[in-house]
Amino acid sequence: MDNLLSIITFTPLIAAVILGLFLRGDDAAAQKNAKWLALIATGATFLVSLFVLVGFDPSDTGFQFVEERQWLMGLTYKMGVDGISVLFVMLTTFLMPITIGACWNVTHRVKEYMIMFLVLETLMLGVFCALDMILFYLFFEGGLIPMFLIIGIWGGKERIYATFKFFLYTFLGSVLMLVAMVAMYIDAGTTDIPTLLTHQFSAGDIVIGGKTIVGGMQTLMWLAFFASFAVKMPMWPVHTWLPDAHVQAPTAGSVVLAAILLKMGGYGFLRFSLPMFPVASDIWAPLVFWLSAIAIVYTSLVALAQEDMKKLIAYSSVAHMGYVTMGVFAANQQGVDGAIFQMISHGFISGALFLCVGVIYDRMHTREIDAYGGLVNRMPAYALIFMLFTMANVGLPGTSGFIGEFLTLAGIFQVNTWVAAVAALGVILSAGYALWLYRRVVFGDLIKESLRTISDMGLRERAMFAPLVAMTLLLGVYPALVTDIIGPSVEALIANYETALIEAEAAVRLAQN
Repeated sequence: MDNLLSIITFTPLIAAVILGLFLRGDDAAAQKNAKWLALIATGATFLVSLFVLVGFDPSDTGFQFVEERQWLMGLTYKMGVDGISVLFVMLTTFLMPITIGACWNVTHRVKEYMIMFLVLETLMLGVFCALDMILFYLFFEGGLIPMFLIIGIWGGKERIYATFKFFLYTFLGSVLMLVAMVAMYIDAGTTDIPTLLTHQFSAGDIVIGGKTIVGGMQTLMWLAFFASFAVKMPMWPVHTWLPDAHVQAPTAGSVVLAAILLKMGGYGFLRFSLPMFPVASDIWAPLVFWLSAIAIVYTSLVALAQEDMKKLIAYSSVAHMGYVTMGVFAANQQGVDGAIFQMISHGFISGALFLCVGVIYDRMHTREIDAYGGLVNRMPAYALIFMLFTMANVGLPGTSGFIGEFLTLAGIFQVNTWVAAVAALGVILSAGYALWLYRRVVFGDLIKESLRTISDMGLRERAMFAPLVAMTLLLGVYPALVTDIIGPSVEALIANYETALIEAEAAVRLAQN
């Protein structure tokens, strides 16, 4: 089918326009209509995206479903997916109907709330489908706006502080990326991503202001992209915006932020940093390894000290993204496979954990851990679901969380055993903070009067968790569903990366002789 990716990408935006133009009023009926239209639009987007998954050929390591046409001011509109990006498209379309389901109790400016999520879905899908550098940047930066508004309008008491911190951190990093993109266009003469993937950017040392820049132009551009993607992940020490954003965001906003938006940073490393700047990636890989290892241990320890459930899970997300960056820059099959698997798995698990917080927050209107205890006595179904995703977050074998962590640790072990040893501590620490949280919230006697009338999950809430449970367990016992799709593309990426390093080394030797 022609223009399939455009249909998937812009269907939510069309629904948002329909909502904005034709839905009037803010009574109960109008609110219900807005929610149902958003749910139908996101559900239809997911169903259409299945055609991409079914029609995708994993053995073809190039881009598929490619669409290309001239756009404004000579810019090119080009869309396509490969084995690396197609599963991020599926993750986005899979999670958005669940996210809309989590919005069902919202009563404040519901139409605008639904519009923000629909626009956000279009922008996130655009990031994973864009094959033009400028188009990628527009989608990448555009996603800041609806999330800024979601937190700023429907967030908690400190939402204004959190939104500006979120916006400034991510925007300032992306300004450097834009400068690098301009330099890339000047050097390569194109903004076409497939062409840039085959272009050899200068890897020789250059002197600026009397200082030698090792790796030359590649290093400068790699650092510029790193500034943007590291903040988006986020990596330590530029992670501090994430806990604040999660605490203040509404439940659905936290789900999207953790499950999809953070993955843009990891995807950016795989699409730009590793294949386009291989020499700089090799030079700076040790720095990434140790930043990742520090993030895993440090944020896990910080999570142990939290009294707010959302903040604890937010720090957990930073730790789990540390495995992703380690795996990417290990630049071997196990590492990169593990990084992608970890991002997909984390999308299901982290999204479910924030939904678990949302379930009891809707009833008690507090996220303080001390406000709970003994919920298993009143909410057995909730206790079971929460336990499953707590175990998955720890990396219990049989869940998808185990596969991602195991592969990334196997990949980094081949490159740097000390980093692997430090990162392995994160597995122990994650068990500490996750089980500590679960014990205090779920187990024990029901001694708080306010909890004696709390009700278990309803049909809507169980329906939200059902697909997340299914995917977490399915990928845990049959990871080939992911690895068979990403494997050939990752293999080609690694082969090109290693070839580029060999050619750069040969060029250096030739210059020396």
